[in-house]
Amino acid sequence: MSDTQQTAAAAERKKKSNTRTGVVVSDGAQKTRTVEVTRLVRHPLYKKYIRRRSRFHIHDEKNESRSGDMVEIRETRPMSKTKRWTLVRVVVKGKTV
Repeated sequence: MSDTQQTAAAAERKKKSNTRTGVVVSDGAQKTRTVEVTRLVRHPLYKKYIRRRSRFHIHDEKNESRSGDMVEIRETRPMSKTKRWTLVRVVVKGKTV
């Protein structure tokens, strides 16, 4: 196997993981957060942009994030029945009340 084939094979194995940015809406449980990710989708007929949201349960090992924080999350192996994402970093701290 040549160097270029090895490099291509290594790059294929090291696939870029799926990351998203959203806002923490719930921080009640230990090491688990609920993050809401909002995206704009164009309506197929009327061509107007519509806001769509998805909610993800994420794993926060150090309990860093709080409700209202904007966070970056990455897809990972299943950690529980609903947790398939993990916290990468806190992008912006939210307002503390």
